[in-house]
Parts: sequence; C-alpha cells; structure tokens
Amino acid sequence: MPSESPISVVTEGVQENSADPSAVSSDGSGSTRSLRARVLSGSMIMLVSSGFVGVANLIYNLAIAHRLGADNFGQASAVYTVLMLLSAVTLSFQLLCSKFVAKNDSLAEKVGIYRYFHRRSWIFGVGISLLLVYTSPVISRYLNLATRSYIILLAGALCFYVPLGVRRGLMQGMYEFHRLAVNFVLEVVVKLGGALILIAAGLGVKGVIIAVVVSIVVAYLFAQPRRELTTGATTVLPTALDEGIQALVFFVGQVIINNLDIVLVKHFFAATEAGVYAAIALVGRVVYMSSWAVVSGMFPFSARVRSEERDGRAVLGTAMLLVILISASFTLAVWLAPQSLWHILLGPGFPLGGHSLYSSLLVLYAATTGIYSLSVVLMSYEISRKIGNVSWLQLGFSGAIVIGIYMWHGSLHEVVAVQTVLMVVLLLLVSVPFLRTQGASLPASKVSTSSVTKIGRVTEDEVVSEFLKSEFYQHEFDDLREAFQEVVASPDLNNEQDNTLRKALLYRRRGRMWRELPPDTDWWDVSITSNDLQRIRVFPRDQWRKHANHSYYLLDTAERIRARILAQSTNTFIAKLRSLSIELASAEGHSSVLLIGIDEKGPLTIIEGNHRMTAAALVSPEQVPVRFRFLCGFSPRMMECCWYQTDLSTLWHYAKNSFVYLFLDRQGVINEALQRRLNGQEAADSAAKPA
Repeated sequence: MPSESPISVVTEGVQENSADPSAVSSDGSGSTRSLRARVLSGSMIMLVSSGFVGVANLIYNLAIAHRLGADNFGQASAVYTVLMLLSAVTLSFQLLCSKFVAKNDSLAEKVGIYRYFHRRSWIFGVGISLLLVYTSPVISRYLNLATRSYIILLAGALCFYVPLGVRRGLMQGMYEFHRLAVNFVLEVVVKLGGALILIAAGLGVKGVIIAVVVSIVVAYLFAQPRRELTTGATTVLPTALDEGIQALVFFVGQVIINNLDIVLVKHFFAATEAGVYAAIALVGRVVYMSSWAVVSGMFPFSARVRSEERDGRAVLGTAMLLVILISASFTLAVWLAPQSLWHILLGPGFPLGGHSLYSSLLVLYAATTGIYSLSVVLMSYEISRKIGNVSWLQLGFSGAIVIGIYMWHGSLHEVVAVQTVLMVVLLLLVSVPFLRTQGASLPASKVSTSSVTKIGRVTEDEVVSEFLKSEFYQHEFDDLREAFQEVVASPDLNNEQDNTLRKALLYRRRGRMWRELPPDTDWWDVSITSNDLQRIRVFPRDQWRKHANHSYYLLDTAERIRARILAQSTNTFIAKLRSLSIELASAEGHSSVLLIGIDEKGPLTIIEGNHRMTAAALVSPEQVPVRFRFLCGFSPRMMECCWYQTDLSTLWHYAKNSFVYLFLDRQGVINEALQRRLNGQEAADSAAKPA
C-alpha cells in the first residue's frame, strides 16, 4: 500500500527547535555557510522524525502484504490509494492553516484562523464522503474490487480525514511538533495493530480498511486543540484564495503522480501482478518519503530568506544534495539486495519469478522516484517564495502519466518506464529557471548596508503620468501626439477622466509590462546614494540581455558598454547610448526613473529609464543620484514579476498576460476614456453656465 504522508507538510511558518530559524534574520541575513548548516540540521531532524513513521508504515505494508497475499493486498492497496488521492484536500487545508497561524502573532487571530478552516474542512469532508458513497459502484468496478463496501468504509474515514489536516496544521503553526509527531505515530500504531488483529479475526481486506478508518478517527480525536485554542473570533481570510488554489493544485498533482499508477495497474493487470506492483511501489516510495522530509526542513528557511537569493540558493543547494544522496544510496541498496530478501519480506503469497521481477523493477522505480523528488525540491523552493504556476506544470505532467500508462501498459516495466521518461522531462523543465535566471541576487561584492530613503508616497496615477511622458515620443503615439500633447505634458492629477485617459494611452505601448506588476505595488518617491547604484539593475529584456552578459547590474552593464564605445563599435544601440551620454553631460532637469523592488534594501530593477541611467553612469556615476527623480514600486510579491525575477513561473504568467493583451482593443479603450473625458467636460461646462 502507498506510503503515508510524512510528519511535516511544508509550511512557511515551520521552525525546528534544534535548527532555530530565529538565527536567520527577517531580511535573510547570515552567512551562507551557517545557513547551510541550519538547513542540514533541520532536515536531519525531519528525516529522523519522519523516518520513524516511514519505517512503521513500511512494516505495516509488508506485514499486510505477507498476510493477505498478492491478490488481496492489491485490493487493499487500491482502496488505500483512493484515500491517498483524496489526501490532496487534507494536505492543502493543513498547509494553509499552519501558514496563516504561524504568520499571525495574536492568539485570538490564530484561534480565529483555526476555526475558519476547521468549519470549512468539515463541509469539504462530508461533501467528499457523500460523493464517494454515490460513486462507489463505479469506482469498485473500475478497480475490480470484490465489494463496494470497501469504498463506503473509506468514505467514513474522509469525514474525519480533512478536518484532521486542519488540526495538524494548527499544531504546526503553533510549533507543537512533539504533539504532531505523537499524533502521526498514534495513527500508524492504531492502523498497524488494528489491521493485524482484524486480519487474525478473519476480516481480511475489510479488516485492513476498518483499521485505517479507526486510526484516522483516533488521530482526529487526540488532535483536539488545547483549551485556550478552542474559542476565538471569526477570521476572514480574503488573501487565502490564491494560496489555497496553489496548495490544492500542487498536492493534487503530487498525489496523482505518487498514487494513480497503482490504480491504473489494478485496472489493467491481473490481481497478482497488481499486488506485485503495489509491493514494489511501497518499497520504492521510501525515497520519496525521505526526500519529503528534506523538503519540510528546507521550506521555512527558503521562505524566510525571500529577499536574499544568494542565501536562498544555499538552502536549495543543500536540500538538493541531500536528496541526491538519499536517492542514490537507496537505489544502490535495492540493486545489491539479494533475491531471497524479497521472498522473506513479502511472503509465500507473492510469485517467486526471477531476479528481474523485483530487483530490476524496484531499481527503476526507485530511480524514477528519486528523479521526481528532485523536481519536488525545486518546485517547493519556488512555492515557498511566491504564488507561482509551477503547481499547474506538475498537474499537467500528472495527467500525462495517466495518458502514458493508458497508451503503454504491455508490462509492469513499461508502466514504470513511462513514468521515468516523463519525470526526467519534468525535472529538466523545472530546472531551466535555476540554470538561467535573472534573479534577485546580490553578489557578495555588491552587498551594502544602506537602503534607499523613502521621501513620500506617490499615486499610481502620477507614476503612469511620468511613465507616459517618457514614452510619448515613440512611433506608437504618432497619430495621437497632437491631440493629447497637453494631457500628457501638463497633467492634472486631480482629474479622474484625464488619469484614465493617460493610463489607456500608456497601455497602448506598455500594457504587457504594467500588467505584470503585483496588484499590491506601493509607489514611493525615493532618494538614492552612490552606494545604492551597485544593486540597481537594468531591464532584463531586448538589447540589454546581449550587453548585460547575464549580469544586469547597472554599473557592470555600463562598463561593458563603455568598452564597446572605446572600441568604436558601430552598433546602433551603442551609438544611441553614446549620443545620449553626450546630451546628458550638458543637460539639466530631473526626469523621472521608475524602479521596482521588494523592499528598500534589496535589488532594484529599472522598468523605465534604462537608457538615461546607463548614459548617465557612462558620464559620471557619482552624479546619477542627483540627476533624476526616482519613483520606486515596492511589493513583497515582486518575485512574481518577470521583470524582477525571471523563471518558469513568471514567464508563464507573462505569456498568459501577453496572450490576453493581443485581443485587447487598445484603441477602443482610448476612445472610451476620451469619450468619458469629453462627457465630464460637457457636464462641468453645463454646471458653470448661469441658470
């Protein structure tokens, strides 16, 4: 039967006592070496605690397989796999509850969050249970089960299984890891003891399922929150939707990849072969369980070092190394294991076969699981840092596995081979952003203790106005320049019709860019110093990609362009910057430059003013801070913007926005805004006329 979920679901607020994250400052400071040590220490603790439950589950599965034989074990495994598929809902509730509980300081707010999720979890649990009962005849026929009562019993477990996730999430969010560990151990002990007793009583597969139901109910009852956590105000979480969808999609894809192959094999193969495959799967997934423990240790650290990509990569590198060692060691161990070991563990109810029936199949399965585990590390790292689209990518591959097994299932080896190929492709895709990324990193040589100074807030209307002033000379506005010159050059920011019109005009050229900025971007008028220039980056697109040479930092890029100028380059882009630098040497005034960033201390990216800033840096870097007015948009979600952090998730988001942008009637929007402006003027004129 499939392996149980490990003790700790990844949670942004998780903190292991022996690897105290308080040592990691809120801004992610701290040496890379010490950070690696904390991740290693935390992961080891998670490995030990999760390993205990994992070993208990392995003993449970082997004991059940030994007593039931291949045919009945395949039946029990298929039913339990249905529970694991539905665990995506449970795990999503656990992740969300623990994350929001950990992020709130007030006890009343923590209680309110728990109650919010607990009530909704019962609604989901009961609803899924009723749906399971209703569809039990169809599911039973598809899985070739002896009776639909197995699925009906499972439905009883689901009523408590979803709310159990919320109670475990509360324990995680409150850092009650001893209680959480005891709860998982209690569940597996009741499940193991109950199954052995009921099998001995002659109940067979039904006894195994009853034991699972009882273990979940007992775990739920013993997860009752402490008395002070049972009352509190109701909390509304409007921001939970996006993260809830991401969590649900992530876990749905994960449970499908980890479990649906067993269901499909049960459908396509004879009972004995299905039982053999289930046994291979339960052993092979020890790799995944151990890797998931590493992810649980990595997740809180990567979430905390949100503004320090260098430290984030140290966390990621440490976790990847651990998973590689775990996967390689286990795969080597099962390859060297003697054939007689499998007969001892599985019992006489399983076919003898040749050595390849178990060892070669298990080696391939373990290697596949190891490859997928590496992808999970990369995806979890991205999820810890932002709401992204990598969950949808994984969900797509889970569907591809289903299609692949439907098309190629001539043998058990073929079923595993399909998964191996797809998991290799998934790993390659999720690795691409980490191989070539314009990231939010600050090289050690550029680390500064200074921060930009916020002078005062500015409205989005003012930022749009300044942006449009810099863009209005472009050829896209040739047919509009004469009509709207006054609206752009002399803006009245108190006129809402004019503000709407200017935004419509800007969208004509820069709509795709502006749509990428997080909706909570907060704009400020800021001042910078010469020291701040070392963490300002040019726009990561177009000609800048060629001349930045993978380092988009303004001063580095300016030095490369200076070398091209001295070499008398005839490149049009270089010639433009040379001409602009000559103009700036004698020009006066303070045109606006637009920047974006996470906070005042992190890297900043220029989204408007790249040419002017670079030309000014060519003339005199020391004069850059006083030559321009700097408007900076800050957002804790700026990592989701492809102009700030380029990776697979942000590029996918950009592709979707670009597709929508193609079908926007941009001229129609301008005409509508202009008509509203004219109507407003007519209304004002009418009101000004004497009666």
